[in-house]
Amino acid sequence: MSEKSLEYPKKTCSVERLVTVPEDVAKVLKGQKTATRRNGVYAYPGEVMVLEGKEFKVDALYSQTLGEMTDEHAKQEGNATMEEYKEIILAMHPKMPWLPTMSVWVHEFSPVKN
Repeated sequence: MSEKSLEYPKKTCSVERLVTVPEDVAKVLKGQKTATRRNGVYAYPGEVMVLEGKEFKVDALYSQTLGEMTDEHAKQEGNATMEEYKEIILAMHPKMPWLPTMSVWVHEFSPVKN
């Protein structure tokens, strides 16, 4: 996907907080998770997050609505289907409504090759 040319908003958190759930960390380390969606910007393209001593570079950052997500996007998140992704997100955030118009920031990343 080509990165949209836009000015990014100010970060709402830091790259260290991008992936913190132990199950998600394991998925990233195994190469099963290559993106994470957050309600704010946690990292800009080029920033590096370190998980268990391994480095991952943020390759892309863009906005997307929950309604635009497909099974392919759910696979980026380390899930088999959109329904599985939705169930996990709603379990993590019990009071959050699933609104197709809700915008999130997609952070795509890949392992740093040494």
